[in-house]
Amino acid sequence: MNEQPALNSPPPAKPQLAAQADLALLARIGAGDVHAFRELYEGYQPRLGRFLSNLIHHPHAVEEVLDDTLMVVWNRAASFKGESKLSTWIFAIAYRKAMKALRKLDLPIEDLTAETRESPDAGPDDHLGTSRTHALLRVAMKQLSAEHRAVVDLTYFHDLSYREIADILECPVDTVKTRMFYARRHLKRCLEGELTDWI
Repeated sequence: MNEQPALNSPPPAKPQLAAQADLALLARIGAGDVHAFRELYEGYQPRLGRFLSNLIHHPHAVEEVLDDTLMVVWNRAASFKGESKLSTWIFAIAYRKAMKALRKLDLPIEDLTAETRESPDAGPDDHLGTSRTHALLRVAMKQLSAEHRAVVDLTYFHDLSYREIADILECPVDTVKTRMFYARRHLKRCLEGELTDWI
């Protein structure tokens, strides 16, 4: 008699499947598979690029740190022990590289009046609202330290837990919570009620 699976047994969790796919991809990279590396690069480049842009504010340095980060992944794929998610490991490498770049380089301040990218379908009112929102957030976040910007970025744009952020920043969870507290207080003060729902 064939046993039927229990009706109330939970389906396989999607994060587990994604983690297994990441590990399989990394194993192929460790074996020198260039196509697997390209797949990983294309998957992580947008997220890492945004994260690094929020920390460094200089396009050339962002590109350099991004490439350096992914070259570490290429060269040290076999050293990943699976003690954290692959994304946590990669973001930790990116964070360390970004902090090193900030210490080494005398980076010019980004032009705060530069246009933001907007949807071509947006109307004039949408353009005005989006531009204003982006400008307010850019100005407010730039006044934070790189460490505080990292916590805000990883929380709001990458939806990571404080535990994951602590692993990336190599600091205690309580430090992450403290940085978030002060960052949110600063952003609320800077935005003066304009975007307080966002934070």
